Amino acid sequence: MSSIQTKAENNPHILVLGMGGTIAGIASNPEDSPLKYEAGQIAVGSLLAHIRSAIPEGIALVSHQVANINSRNLSEPLLSLLGETVRQALDNPMVKGVVLTHGTDTMEETGVFLQLTCGRSAQDLGKRVIITGAMLPSNASKADGPSNLLDAIRWASTPLENCPGGIYAVMDGRGCLAMDLAKRHATDLNAPIQASPSSSVGLINPSWLSGVKAVEAAWLEDLPIPAGNEWPWVEILTSHAGARAETVSHWLDTRVQGLVIAGSGMGGFHDEWAKPLAGATKRGIALVRTTRTGAGTTKQDIPEMDLAGCMASGTLSAPRARIALQLALNAEKQAKLAGKSLTWQDFFARIALLPEFRVRV
Repeated sequence: MSSIQTKAENNPHILVLGMGGTIAGIASNPEDSPLKYEAGQIAVGSLLAHIRSAIPEGIALVSHQVANINSRNLSEPLLSLLGETVRQALDNPMVKGVVLTHGTDTMEETGVFLQLTCGRSAQDLGKRVIITGAMLPSNASKADGPSNLLDAIRWASTPLENCPGGIYAVMDGRGCLAMDLAKRHATDLNAPIQASPSSSVGLINPSWLSGVKAVEAAWLEDLPIPAGNEWPWVEILTSHAGARAETVSHWLDTRVQGLVIAGSGMGGFHDEWAKPLAGATKRGIALVRTTRTGAGTTKQDIPEMDLAGCMASGTLSAPRARIALQLALNAEKQAKLAGKSLTWQDFFARIALLPEFRVRV
């Protein structure tokens, strides 16, 4: 560690964490084929060096490389490491805010994970954690990473009266709650944020801010972070035309602890799955039902009565519902060790019932 960075750590600063991704990627032929690249090739310190002249005066930065991966390879142990790193940063009085550079492919999972494990702490301590990334590699002529990183740093360091502490994301000049991230386009520069309730980073939309405050007021307690090798095994199954019972029954003799059913329409699943899913609940496998459509709300007992113990996901997409179910199962385990009779459904309901808000922009 350089003496400059050591000095900065002992003074108020913004901590910039690197996880890799496209923002740290390099294309071998950036002019002709910018979408052909290797993700996670540049250290986060180098990303900051490229924009240092544009960073507003008075903002001290410290960088730390948590990982440098293609985010499609994000693992549960890495999520645990990231969560603990963010918690330590929030508890550090010298850290005034956190910026996280991350690949867009699995921003969705990381966004909801950090909200559910660090969101209450960020609110209570009055600090913002801002996730950002890029859709183009660092050496592309129109790379979006530098502007996104600058926006994230600026937002992490602005006064609290502009926007409360919490877990947010920034892409393409707009910000949203990190738990609302959902990459819904393969190449658009605003792909992870275009389907989310958002506001301009430079001018916060008042109706968006009121929605943020409503969600944050309803999130009363962070969930425990699983140890790296103790994440519950949960899989996602997608219902489709011609679905076979074996797709579900295959899992009944494994050690899988939960299944997220990405159903069609309002979250319905193929009739061929009814019997094996009932068998799954009898074996103690947790079930959560969501929709494969990518938007909208999955409601309990709609379009038909749910199987006993099955939970509807609310507005959670299948990837987010999977993380939420894993954390709920782990929270149930920790509650039992503490002599409490809470179930995974109790914890999952706290997540699925968070207020939904929409914003006119």
